[in-house]
Amino acid sequence: MPEKSPVAAAEFDAFIAEHPGITIVDAVFIDLNGSLRGKRVPVSDARKLYTGGMQMPGDIFMLDARGEMTNPLGLGSDDGDPDGTSFPVPGTLVTVGKPPHRRAQVLMTLNGPNGKPLEVEPRNVLIDALAQFSGTGLTPVVAVELEFFLIDPQRTPAGSVQPPICPTTGVREKAISVYGINDLDRYDAFLTAVAEECARQRLPATTAVAEYAPGQFEINLNHVPDPVAAADHAALLRPLIKHVAREQGMEATFMAKPYSGTAGSGMHVHISLMKGERNVFAGHPGLSDTLRHAVGGLAATMHESMAIFAPNANAFRRFTPNLFVPVNRRWGINNRSTGLRIPAGEEAATRIEHRVAGADANPYLVLAAILIGIRHGLDNRIDPGAPHVGDASDFLDPTVPFEIMWALEELQNSKVMRGALSGYVDVYAEAKRTEYKRFHATIPAHEHDWYL
Repeated sequence: MPEKSPVAAAEFDAFIAEHPGITIVDAVFIDLNGSLRGKRVPVSDARKLYTGGMQMPGDIFMLDARGEMTNPLGLGSDDGDPDGTSFPVPGTLVTVGKPPHRRAQVLMTLNGPNGKPLEVEPRNVLIDALAQFSGTGLTPVVAVELEFFLIDPQRTPAGSVQPPICPTTGVREKAISVYGINDLDRYDAFLTAVAEECARQRLPATTAVAEYAPGQFEINLNHVPDPVAAADHAALLRPLIKHVAREQGMEATFMAKPYSGTAGSGMHVHISLMKGERNVFAGHPGLSDTLRHAVGGLAATMHESMAIFAPNANAFRRFTPNLFVPVNRRWGINNRSTGLRIPAGEEAATRIEHRVAGADANPYLVLAAILIGIRHGLDNRIDPGAPHVGDASDFLDPTVPFEIMWALEELQNSKVMRGALSGYVDVYAEAKRTEYKRFHATIPAHEHDWYL
């Protein structure tokens, strides 16, 4: 079979020449839930990924959180579960794990049986959303911040998760110590290993922060002028962190709300728009009308997008007033209690920090929804009103669906999201509705405590 691309094959050849100890290559996809799926390929066969591709079924992008097929709208069942041909994403072949490297990893993307990019692949959904900006002269610049919890692999007698035992003190974490440098010191071995692995995988991780719950941290990714690359970075950072945590006798979770009564974990997206070298969000001085309209569009489409920002029943537990999570459409300047925040800083760095999505959301879909909302605001010159002053976290907006089935209904009845995403809203909603029904069919232990 002829090569897919001599340049791509040359990339593989150069990589193997540089890393002769590699024995296997993981060909990975990011599924609907942001989880890694794929195949483990012997290095002797891995060049074929570049020359002829790899056959994979499209249902890999329509699984529930456990990895079970959902068959939304009959896809994956009524259509015979057909294969498409996948190829590596250029520039994503990296080593995984400590030297000497024995394993490599490459991100794959799937074409359908018709040879065109598969419409239900979340990465392609983002590519289509980004295409809305072609011809505008505007380039979105994006950075993602991910919060997560380190937890003890051992569960409580009741089966619940618990904070980790500190590797340096041997004592279980109990205290909240936001921005604590001592917390970073205690977990220096873990954070150093994450930084080293990010360097190996070419993920542009920057700042690490201790967050507002025991064992909770945040790792920031550097901004890039390519939302698809930014989503790749976020999607690949999560399994990296989990891998390092396991190596050090802990677990890491991006579950939005693992504990009641404490802050949850979010995915904060920083975004600005550039026209050439100029940041069009900066008003010289102050904020531009472009930024205000972008904020207006994000606020106006928030109810349509909640099922993407919060993809499961647990994700909606995060939206609790007065726990550092947005619970309304308000925006603010240097105000962390709002969901749409304009951070302080230099004029050239003027940006929107979108704080709504949970850490467990699919970054491709989150960025697609954000781009669609911004474009809606720009096209319609939506005025967001005055920025909120003071605490915005105590008002639970009744027009925003803070419940999974309601949010899925809002998505399917949407105008802006459906106009941009077309039939994908039905595929997504039906897959998530199936997942919720399966989840809801399991009787939790506390229900016996309450109702026996």
